[in-house]
Amino acid sequence: MSTERTLVLLKPDALMRGLTGRIIQRFEDAGLKIVGIKMQQVDADLAARHYADLAERRGQAVFDAIVAFMQQGPVVAIALEGVDAVANVRKMVGATFPDQAPCGTIRGDFAHTSQAHTQAEGKVVANLVHASGNTDEAKYEVDLWFDDGELFDYKTVTEVFTF
Repeated sequence: MSTERTLVLLKPDALMRGLTGRIIQRFEDAGLKIVGIKMQQVDADLAARHYADLAERRGQAVFDAIVAFMQQGPVVAIALEGVDAVANVRKMVGATFPDQAPCGTIRGDFAHTSQAHTQAEGKVVANLVHASGNTDEAKYEVDLWFDDGELFDYKTVTEVFTF
């Protein structure tokens, strides 16, 4: 077990659907500590830097679509900290395609897009959240989205008081 930081982005569809508070609540309920949070409009440059490896992994069309999608409205960027935060957040978020995400995950409970539909329509997957895939990616992404002065070190109640 190790304490680590990870990045979660609440994508434009999460904000458009009014799910911001409900999604954040799940992370806090799981004992993850918010060490940085902000809302911002994403420009093409930031989206391209964030998804830099996507064109190689999934193709230029997918890369172009997600970069455009991320500019459709503001996002909420959240730096979370906790024991095995990267893996735990990934479990909470669920599979990339909501139709493959189990009930109880954020995508399984709140998203409704299927892989077949998005591919047939040539649409981006409206899956509400991005979560860092591994610890190296998490470090890169937290550094990309947050300056040092935007990240906070503080103790939670469970860190201050032992029960």
